[in-house]
This record gives sequence, structure tokens and C-alpha cells, in this order.
Amino acid sequence: MKKVLLIEPNYNNKYPPIALMKLATYYRNRGDWEVVFFKGDLKLFIIERITDKLIVDLNNIDTSDTDWRIYKDILFNFIKTRKNELLDQLPLNGDNVFPLLYDYIYQAKDYYYKGIWEKQPEWDRVGVTTLFTFYWDITIETINFAKKLVKNPKDLMVGGVLASIQPNEIEQATGIRPHVGLLNTPGELDPGDNQIIDELELDYSILDEIEYEYPMTNAYYGYMTRGCIRHCPFCAVPTLEPTYKSYIPLKNRIERTANLYGPQKDLLLMDNNVLASRKFPLIIQDIIDCGFGKDEIFKEPNYLEIALRNLKLGINDRAYTRKIWKIINSLYDNATGEKSYELFSIIDKYHLQTYFSSTKENLILAAEEVKDIYDHSLQHLKGKKRYVDFNQGVDARLFTKEKVELLSKIAIRPLRIAFDDIKSEPEYTQAIRMSVEAGLHDFSNYLLYNFHDTPDELYYRLKINVDLSEKLDVSIYSFPMKYHPIKKEDQWDQDYSHNRDYIGEHWNRKYIRAIQAVLNSTKGKIGRGKEFFEKAFGKNIEEFHRLLEMPETFIIYRFFFDWMNSPEAHMHAKELFGHDTICMFSTERWWNAYIQCQRRVSIQTWNKVLQYIHANDFSQELGTYKNEVKILLTYYIDKKQDILDEHTQIYKMKQIYDKNPTKDPKRHNHKSN
Repeated sequence: MKKVLLIEPNYNNKYPPIALMKLATYYRNRGDWEVVFFKGDLKLFIIERITDKLIVDLNNIDTSDTDWRIYKDILFNFIKTRKNELLDQLPLNGDNVFPLLYDYIYQAKDYYYKGIWEKQPEWDRVGVTTLFTFYWDITIETINFAKKLVKNPKDLMVGGVLASIQPNEIEQATGIRPHVGLLNTPGELDPGDNQIIDELELDYSILDEIEYEYPMTNAYYGYMTRGCIRHCPFCAVPTLEPTYKSYIPLKNRIERTANLYGPQKDLLLMDNNVLASRKFPLIIQDIIDCGFGKDEIFKEPNYLEIALRNLKLGINDRAYTRKIWKIINSLYDNATGEKSYELFSIIDKYHLQTYFSSTKENLILAAEEVKDIYDHSLQHLKGKKRYVDFNQGVDARLFTKEKVELLSKIAIRPLRIAFDDIKSEPEYTQAIRMSVEAGLHDFSNYLLYNFHDTPDELYYRLKINVDLSEKLDVSIYSFPMKYHPIKKEDQWDQDYSHNRDYIGEHWNRKYIRAIQAVLNSTKGKIGRGKEFFEKAFGKNIEEFHRLLEMPETFIIYRFFFDWMNSPEAHMHAKELFGHDTICMFSTERWWNAYIQCQRRVSIQTWNKVLQYIHANDFSQELGTYKNEVKILLTYYIDKKQDILDEHTQIYKMKQIYDKNPTKDPKRHNHKSN
């Protein structure tokens, strides 16, 4: 049987690699391929594969009844660390093959450290997916490592977003020519194979092969359309999906996925412009037929039963051994009393203390023993509402009453409506109002900034959402999203598409950091609640401008630095230190210093001061600047470490403040789950 390894680079991302899940289905359908998925440290993956081969060898030559699989974690750690004391934990008990066992173990260690595995690649094919262009470094590193794993470099497959946007750059950096666009015609990988890979159901089992857990789970992922009728200059879709396809049937894929891997709670559709489809009514009916009509309820299935069935069938041993191990250990972690002792006994009996020590046979036996406990845990679970999410957003310019009425018939929450440009405010506002009239109340959108917009335009778009929430009594969550270019421009001194350092024409580094500092405290989103918004971004545009200029530490710990100028703070400072000099570090004192400096220095000096602040690099020497400038710039020295250092005065003041903090304005909880 041939072997294919599917790799996602080890960056953090919300959503699983849909393309690799389709490729896994493709190779399993062919029947003559072993499929393995990995995301993580590839060096550790190599050690694990060497350990697996070592265990097979040890079991073959050992004449005792020892099952070497239960010692996998020890063997793995020995190869990883080369610590001989680990071998003391192994049953090397002096029988007639004792020296030979040692030889095999040391050979496995040398196989890794001497790089013999590079000369004897295991994989017939390797596929590497790519995502955002700013993940360039880790992606290129992964592709170059993958070249060591495949028997023939021509069988290294690279595809995905970055690969399609910058194929020439990837080829230049790695020597591998990536695939551009979708795998949407038969025979692209194997001539004569009629499968259309892009339209296959996803192999959800591969997600259980790895330790990494995607934040967005328990959902069907897919597309019902491809491409977009727009050609926005900031968007990669015209390159990735140049042809608009108005309908891709969903029901059969959902049914096959549910039957094999178990039903999923939600439906997450990645369509780029679903409202542009002439078959939009058919799309909505498809969604309803799949069980995602308005107010549909999801009842959690018996995941242990599904995993046990699939493990017995040998569908994906690597995935379902880990899945069952996690289920059993989760049961134990949440158990009390006699149930806890019973589960502990099962875990100990079948050597399930670590995933590495767990064998397929033992997991099957253990799963049979914990069935009743697991079934009982399901009895207390209540059904949950299902949700549909057009995650890429819908186009406000294409809203009609008919389309909104159709949207209101499915379990959509939230409805994401794009609001990337202040010029689209009339269409956007109208789309929100039409949706509310149709009975929808939960909205979300991405607000692109750092493109051709100004900071003021971002503020006004945020305020529009807050005001609409109040007027219409609905929930609108805004997710400001910083623009990153997808291609290098000739005038740049570096390739900003390969990092996150691009600054738009109306922005500067300080303003970007100010926005990010606010978003860090709000977990990236701005919700309903006027008081909350006004504290986060300002009551008006003047207060917003002040926020943009504010030292970053003051933004992050806003309430504390507001308090630092209070009579209470001055009193505590004098009691602690004998003086209240530390209280100069307050938002009010900073703003006074800012205004005084602006008034007292020349226009030329003030412009230099602003350039210094807006560059957001405060490591430069202050030089011969006047005293007013030096006082102002003192506030911009990063104090985050001081707040964490128990020996500093600011830390001690923060401890006092934390005992009775200023009440934080709260966002409204509107129809929360």
C-alpha cells in the first residue's frame, strides 16, 4: 500500500484545513493509500514514526510476552532526549535476546540523529496546504522540510491560498511548483480518476490524529457556491476562484459525512458571495433539507459508539485510538466517587495513562467497559440550537426583501454583512434594517481597516453599528480586521505580504498598535453597548484621536491609569513611598503633558515629536529635545513589565487598585447562548 502524508504548517488558525480533508477522502476512496495527517513539530513526527517502526521490530524479535506498544512513550522520549536512564523503565530483563533489543533501540536513536531517515524517505506523496501570505516564513520552512519526507520531489504537492497567490515566489524559495487554484476537474492528481476533489465530503477523522485543537469545531464546513462577482482590490478570491459557480449541492455531502463521522452541530459555509447566486432559493432549501431550518435542535450523538465502530472497521486507527483515549480520559477527569475509581481502574488495567501507551486492542476493550458510563453522561445533555454561518459575509449591495425572507427561514446566526468601506453605509444600513424587519436580530461583520480608509472612517463604521444596535434593539458585533497585502508592490523596500508590518497610506504604526491594544482587551470584537464603546473608542472623534495618541500601556490598563490621578491614588502613594511622584503616570497627566508640549514647542519640533510617537519606536535617544518634549516622551516608555514586576512602584499601586477596581462598563448581553 502506498503512503500519503498531508501537512498543515504549525501556525495558529481557527478553521481546519478543508482542502486536506477533501484530499484525505480522495485517497481513502482510491483504496490503495494509507493516509496520515499532521500539524505540529515535524521533527517530533519523525521521531514518532521511527518509534513505531522500532516497536514493530521489538515485538518481532522479543520471545517474551511483552507488548512493546505500551512502552511507546518511553521509547519515544529516549530517542528524543538520548537519556539512558529512561531505558531502566523498560523490560530489558536479560533473556536470550536482551543484547539484540538494546541494539535495536540504539539503532533507532541513531536513525534519527544521524539523519538516516532523510536518505530513506517513507512517503510516496506529501501534500502541504498554505494559508495567509503573512505565514510565509513558517510555510516555506514546512515545504522545505517536507522535501526530505517524500521519495520523489515531483510528488510533493503544495496548494492553497498562499500557493495560488504567489506560486512563482514559492517555487523560487523551495524549488517546488505549487498547484494554483482549486482541484475541481477529474484526473488532476491521477489520470483516469473521475473524482472531483473540490466537491468531495470532508474527512473529519483526520482532525483527531493531532494534538492541535481548532477553535471552531463541531460544524459541517463547505461551499455552496464558488468565486465572487466582485473584484475588490484587497481580495484574493479572483485569483483563487476566478469563475463564479452558482450552486454546489450540499445534502449528499452532509449525509455521507454524518453517516461516517457522526452529525455535526452547526453549518459553516465559506462562500464568498452567496447572494450573487441565481439559485439562491435552491441553496436555502438545501440548507433546510440538511436539518438547518430556523429553530432546529441538535442532540449530541454517541461519539464513543461512532469512534469504536470506526476503529473496529479500521477506517483511521491513528485518529480513533486518540479519539477514544480522549473520551475515556475526559470521562475520568469529570467523574467523582465510585465512577472515578471505576474509570481509574480501567485506565490502569489497559495502560491508558498516556496516549502513546494506548494500543488499539486495549482501547477497544476499555471502550466496551465504559460504554454504560458514557451513555449515562449523555442522558443529562440537553439539545442545543443549530446555527448556520456564512462565515465570509454577505454582500449588502445584493439584498432584496425576497432574499432576506429566505435567509430568515434558516438557523442563521449571526448574519455577517460586509462593511469594508464607509461609502457603502447606505446599502449596509438598509441591509440591516431589512433583516430586522424579516425577524433577524443577530449580526456580525468584519470591518477592514488599514487599506485606503482613514482612522476616522473606522471609528464612524464602529459607531454606526453601535447606534444601529441601540435604535433597532439588535446585536451587532464588529470585528475590525487589519488589511495585509497579498502581493509585493514594486515601490516597497520589503515584501510586506510576507509579514504583518504593512501600514496603510492614512495610518501609522502607533495608530495600528492603539487599535490592536483596544481589541486585545475586547477579544477582537466590539458589541452592543454605547457606554462600553465610548469608553473603548471615545464619545466623539476628538476623544478617538486622543486614544490613538495615548501610550499603549495606558490603553491596555485604562481604568488603572485613570485612577492614578485620583485623590485616593495620591494618598496611597504617599503612604507607601513617602511621596506621590508615581502618580504623574496617569492618563490625565499624560494628556496635560501632550497639550503643553504641543503649545510650547515650534511647529517643526512638534512635527518631529509626532513622527517619533507615530513610529512607535521609543528606544531612540531623546537627544537635545527641550524639557517639555522629554517629559511627554517619558510617558511612552513601555510600562507593561513594570506592572508585572513586584519590585516596582507601579506594580504596588496596581495591587491596591485591583482590590477595588473601577467598574468596567459592560456590553449588553443580547440573546446570548
